[in-house]
Amino acid sequence: MIATRLLKRSMFKRDPGFLSVSKPTSQLRFLATVEERNTGRQMPIGKPRSTPVSHDRATFTIRNGPVFSGKAFGAKSNASGEAVFTTSLVGYPESLTDPSYRGQILVFTQPLIGNYGVPSSARDENGLLKYFESPNIQAAGVVVADVAERYSHWTAVESLSDWCAREGVPAISGVDTRAIVTYLREQGSELARITIGEEYDADQDEAFTDPEQINLVRKVSTKAPFHVSSGSGDLHIAVIDCGVKENILRSLVGRGASVTAFPYDYPIHKVAHHFDGIFISNGPGDPTHCQETVYHLRKLMESSQIPIMGICLGHQLLALAAGARTIKLKYGNRAHNIPALDLTTGRCHITSQNHGYAVDASTLPSEWKEYFVNLNDSSNEGMIHKSRPIFSTQFHPEAKGGPLDSSYLFDGYLESVHKYKHSQTAFQPKRDNRPSPLLVDILAKERVGVAPDATLRPAFVEATA
Repeated sequence: MIATRLLKRSMFKRDPGFLSVSKPTSQLRFLATVEERNTGRQMPIGKPRSTPVSHDRATFTIRNGPVFSGKAFGAKSNASGEAVFTTSLVGYPESLTDPSYRGQILVFTQPLIGNYGVPSSARDENGLLKYFESPNIQAAGVVVADVAERYSHWTAVESLSDWCAREGVPAISGVDTRAIVTYLREQGSELARITIGEEYDADQDEAFTDPEQINLVRKVSTKAPFHVSSGSGDLHIAVIDCGVKENILRSLVGRGASVTAFPYDYPIHKVAHHFDGIFISNGPGDPTHCQETVYHLRKLMESSQIPIMGICLGHQLLALAAGARTIKLKYGNRAHNIPALDLTTGRCHITSQNHGYAVDASTLPSEWKEYFVNLNDSSNEGMIHKSRPIFSTQFHPEAKGGPLDSSYLFDGYLESVHKYKHSQTAFQPKRDNRPSPLLVDILAKERVGVAPDATLRPAFVEATA
């Protein structure tokens, strides 16, 4: 095994010809254009983490692997994290603001990124962000082959470069993303660094920060409950916020369910009787860091018959609470076109995914069965209880970005919530779980205390002079 590992590493020995991959500035493509006019949309306000846009020399270094040279186009700061890649063709504003990417350096396989700019932080009628999945960029860094410094789109208010600089996120272009992805696919996801304005220093290999050793969910989860009202229904869902995407909330609220989101470690089993359903959100990192959540979910299933649905990390946490195990995938699944087979119907759905861990289906207890399976790598994509209204999926039925093939799962979940609500009303005619006006007035309307700032980023970012 050690010999094999050394052999694989020898394939990528540091030599000037392969490891210092540079692209002349003249080859950087600026294919998109922007019409200089007043759009009437307000530009975002700068934040404390923001820096001027850097166009300095930059390097992308994979620990124990190759070094790639390119050009900076984001913040003038360095970053360390886990290098992962996505094959999605569009949706970079949604991907970069997905809390599941916290602590990761995101490599885009799409050759040109940034051509339609970055939209505003406008909110919809429910107070949810229209174009982003959280208020801030969550990725620790951005790696692309070519970046469009000029953009063109009716919703855009700034360039990708300006956005990354304003958010304090370093980014590098002009690197061979094909070689990077080939390495990550063959060797597995690995720690990496983006260094701005400095020559590569092998001694810095010791400075790589491993986000998997950190409870990332604690950083992205709301620090206090918040509420999103729906004006079209009478259901009330409790969401365990492990890093919930805005479109998950929108998918529930738009179907007539008001939502109250709780911190990831809140003892949800103690308040479940005030709700019609429980939902466990997506989130970043190793699910085994969330032992409090697993314990509370186990107590919930022991004490209540309430319908439960989980997505992504929520799927993994529910599986751990049920008694199954999780495993880390070699390089994960991050794309908008991954086929998942519904084992109950035999139908295949094209799904949006973003995860580095998976449930080991062979460890599911007898009262559970596998729901979906990945047709690319045969990994588990969902589970369902054989007799109770509980199920979860590894993929994202809410998409954003990606296809909506599996969005019907929200309808199925809320149908079970309706049935549960009616069954409870039969025994308690005066039972009403609709949120009180006082609750709606008191609670925050968006996630609390999750903005990355100078106190949260040092694990991944160190400012340069």
